[in-house]
Amino acid sequence: MQIDILQKKTPLSVEEDEDIELKLDDLSFAYGDVPILKDIHMTLDEPKLISIIGPNGVGKSTLIHCINKILSPTGGCVMVNGIDNRTVSYKDMAKIMGYVPYTTTNTFPISVTDAVLMGRHPHSGRNTTDKDLRIVFETLELLEIEDLANRPLNELSAGQLQKVVLAKGIAQQPRVLLLDEPTSNLDIKHQVNVTRLLKTVSEERKMMVIMICHDLNIAAKYSDSIIIMHDGGIYSVGAPSDVITPENIETVYGVKCKVIDDLGKPHIILRDDLETC
Repeated sequence: MQIDILQKKTPLSVEEDEDIELKLDDLSFAYGDVPILKDIHMTLDEPKLISIIGPNGVGKSTLIHCINKILSPTGGCVMVNGIDNRTVSYKDMAKIMGYVPYTTTNTFPISVTDAVLMGRHPHSGRNTTDKDLRIVFETLELLEIEDLANRPLNELSAGQLQKVVLAKGIAQQPRVLLLDEPTSNLDIKHQVNVTRLLKTVSEERKMMVIMICHDLNIAAKYSDSIIIMHDGGIYSVGAPSDVITPENIETVYGVKCKVIDDLGKPHIILRDDLETC
């Protein structure tokens, strides 16, 4: 009976000026008998930059895969404006939710413009409009890669390719943008620039941007909110100054540290010589 319910698709559309709410209700996921996510309860309902942090293997990527329907929860559900995301078509979901993967192996010799244009497919299908092209070129300029517009993907560096995938997600103009380590292939300058850009996008376009981040100091400096994951669950959620504490870092990462104030933002200093945090 449950299968019949999930096969019946529920229309979902969110107007540009309409609020959006993501609610994770008792969410769990397992690969076979191996639990990955356990009883996660969380509601996100503001257009801001949210960083998910935590050690490798705690379920960060699995969490965002459940949110955007790459994976189906083994328990509980993800609600988008009160609608179970499993009952929403992939096309409707793609209109409001974008996803930028950790890495891409797509090195087909298509141009950067054509690759970013794929982000417009949920809205226009294969019938490219002048509006689609305008959005694509504005996004390339936003990421400062307009000079790559006619370059084939298979000629790009890993860092350039990462920016193209990010541009595709932004050009999609979703209400929620999920990113799995969007700065992983970038040098420190471009890590900072991309994170600043994501914060600007969240503010100016009223977009909820949720990214997995392993650089705790970048997350603390630019995020509006931080989610700390530990052992398959949510350990702490809140403003950076509330969740980036020596106690939390030691419990979750198993390292001792000192946290100082840097212009109102917490900054972590690892200290091998500290007896306690």
